[in-house]
Amino acid sequence: ESYPSSSPIWFVESDDPNLTSVLERLEDIKKSNTLLLQQLKRLICDLCRLYNLPQHPDVEMLDQPLPAGQVNSKAVGNGGVVFSTPGNKMVAMIKLCDIEDLDHYDMKEEEPVDGKKSEDEGIEKENLAILEKIRKNQRQDHLNGAVSGSVQASDRLMKELRDIYRSQSYKTGIYSVELVNDSLYEWHVKLLKVDPDSPLHSDLQVLKEKEGVEYILLNFSFKDNFPFDPPFVRVVSPVLTGGYVLGGGALCMELLTKQGWSSAYSIESVIMQINATLVKGKARVQFGANKNQYNLARAQQSYKSLVQIHEKNGWYTPPKEDG
Repeated sequence: ESYPSSSPIWFVESDDPNLTSVLERLEDIKKSNTLLLQQLKRLICDLCRLYNLPQHPDVEMLDQPLPAGQVNSKAVGNGGVVFSTPGNKMVAMIKLCDIEDLDHYDMKEEEPVDGKKSEDEGIEKENLAILEKIRKNQRQDHLNGAVSGSVQASDRLMKELRDIYRSQSYKTGIYSVELVNDSLYEWHVKLLKVDPDSPLHSDLQVLKEKEGVEYILLNFSFKDNFPFDPPFVRVVSPVLTGGYVLGGGALCMELLTKQGWSSAYSIESVIMQINATLVKGKARVQFGANKNQYNLARAQQSYKSLVQIHEKNGWYTPPKEDG
């Protein structure tokens, strides 16, 4: 409704990073009276290059000023749309074709469908429903102009969540994941199982008897530039001593800082590393502690101080035999 004062919103129902990059480049075009046509021209040109397709010469005319008068459009066969002026001068014809229509082009062959692992293979129905709900919410947000996060971060987080739903560690109940308010950018992760020979495991058994809770609750929050910046992770409950847990619930781990983070790390590997680090650091449940001492503000302050100290003094690397 706000067009042309607001830019058009483009989205694609695909996880292909090449396609999302094509759409992201449309945002670089400056606003003008021919914004939509300029974006359309850029979109067609980029897609032709991406799929190695010939570009129709009339595409170059798309962003040319139109004669005064209303522009009409009509649908034609095979998903095409013809735009024309009152003088019936054709401006552009766009054909939206299926992949099957491109068989006559010399394109790289894909793996046979039978040998190609489905994105959804190995994921339980209830988790597939969660993924579908997220996709629907994203589409609705795009339509409402209320997009949160970035395309790149959202795509990567969807992949991370899908990989987690497939993993054996998740399926065997070592940990669980729940999205906070259905947001891809904030997760609650429960560490349900720790080393059974550790004091922390014994403490969690006592905690179960006293409070009916036998897990460690972590909060993961992600920024728009994920995976290039690490998630911010803090312990929510119970209150722990040791285990490299700082004030407010922040974690003293190099891999959770920009200095130690790599965009190649998977979220599951981070979860499992935190699990191991708590045990390695001899974490214990602090029974009777004030639960309010763990909060986001204190955790962020502790994390900020941690980063400043280690940027100045470096990180201690334990001997290899210590893991």
